[in-house]
Amino acid sequence: MEKWYWMTVVVLMGLTVRWAVSFNSYSGAGKPPMFGDYEAQRHWQEVTYNLPIKQWYFNSSDNNLQYWGLDYPPLTAYHSFLCAYVAKFINPEWIALHASRGYESPEHKLFMRTTVLIADLLVYIPAVVLYCCCLKEISIKKKIANALCILLYPGLILIDYGHFQYNSVSLGFALWGVLGVSCDWDLLGSLAFCLAINYKQMELYHSLPFFCFLLGKCFKKGLKGKGCVLLMKLVCTVVASFTLCWLPFFTEWEQTLQVLRRLFPVDRGLFEDKVANIWCSFSIFLKIKDILPRHIQIIISFCFTFLSVLPACIKLTLQPSPKGFKFTLVSCALSFFLFSFQVHEKSILLVSLPVCLVLHEIPFMATWFLLVSTFSMLPLLLKDELLMPSVVTVMAFFVACTTFFPVFGKTSEEELKLKSFCISVRRYLPRFTFLPKLIRYLFLTSVITMLLLTLMTVSLDPPQKLPDLFSVLVCFISCMNFLFFLLYFNIIIMWDSKHGRSQKKIN
Repeated sequence: MEKWYWMTVVVLMGLTVRWAVSFNSYSGAGKPPMFGDYEAQRHWQEVTYNLPIKQWYFNSSDNNLQYWGLDYPPLTAYHSFLCAYVAKFINPEWIALHASRGYESPEHKLFMRTTVLIADLLVYIPAVVLYCCCLKEISIKKKIANALCILLYPGLILIDYGHFQYNSVSLGFALWGVLGVSCDWDLLGSLAFCLAINYKQMELYHSLPFFCFLLGKCFKKGLKGKGCVLLMKLVCTVVASFTLCWLPFFTEWEQTLQVLRRLFPVDRGLFEDKVANIWCSFSIFLKIKDILPRHIQIIISFCFTFLSVLPACIKLTLQPSPKGFKFTLVSCALSFFLFSFQVHEKSILLVSLPVCLVLHEIPFMATWFLLVSTFSMLPLLLKDELLMPSVVTVMAFFVACTTFFPVFGKTSEEELKLKSFCISVRRYLPRFTFLPKLIRYLFLTSVITMLLLTLMTVSLDPPQKLPDLFSVLVCFISCMNFLFFLLYFNIIIMWDSKHGRSQKKIN
């Protein structure tokens, strides 16, 4: 009973922080003609309620796709329709066709914020609480502390409640999927993850680890016996869930193609906004977006992404384990963020979720990464006038992590999960004992750089000839951090050897 009492307190604290952030401005407030992402979510409610389902993704006089046309999978559209149905009862003006464009009022803002909070309560927060309760080999206090730190992660709060989106729905479904397959509820886990993909297509960042983990389970059971039965059940679950979600759009081939075109807009090019990935950072030195044809950009992006995820995915398929699955989720999502085509800065949340799941295992590195992930969205947060909420939520998260986890005390080779790697290197370089100290220096350098760059961005005007100087520097510094983390997580995955497991048995 005591555990659930404190879990309730933790949830209430998380909800309080979310609700406090929601009282700030939102993306595009009072800024015609597009009005930002808040208007996008409202407009989708307008479209889905007033137009027949066959017109949701098509350009028409009633649905101008240039004005926040639907570009997410069917489950997002159904969610928008559900919210619109409730809005119609409260105030029909909120979703009136054409007339409601750019609608802004305190009442409507309260309604929209409440829809995000309800989505959090129904999908994301229960998944976080259950995940932390299911953690093994840690005390009840650590489980409660872990839940608090995850719920206080500033990136997701600022984007969903400040910038305004529903990322917690897709991330929540993905977390239910992680819970399912990690606890051998494979069919339920697969169903939950299919719902995540059908809510936001960016969940494909997590698809390869799910596929490889489940395929590895099938191999382990034997493809001529129970493994084959499990594989067939998984295939049926995936096909059935996708069919149900897409059924209204399967009636005509052109309908299906149009939805797919909206979901994967390759015409936008390699990247649009300033984002902390390789292509945007590399363009500082070489304008690859202007030099190479688009189809070559797609091929290069695919090759880099595929090669970067391949080692971890092969390892997970051959040696499936819940621990390896979580670290592979981090590695693959980060690879997609760094190398894939047309990435948005908010996509870093897809990496942050699995990092939150390993917070109790590597508190030092996970806390560092989650701070960098929030910093990488600084230009977007400043654009939405979220400086103060950003400072407060980051401080609350950092204080929670350093209070409940010995973050700075967990920096030995073993606690950083680097002991097997260091032992391997010392066979050739006996003096290779400085890695933990080097990582601590890198952490200090990273934090100081982020603080200085944040202060410069908010207090200084960039040179007239370089108006995007600070935004580009934020992206470049964040990208360098992410490349280091990609190397780190891949080392953990590849050196998670039998030596470590046998040593654990001896202890």
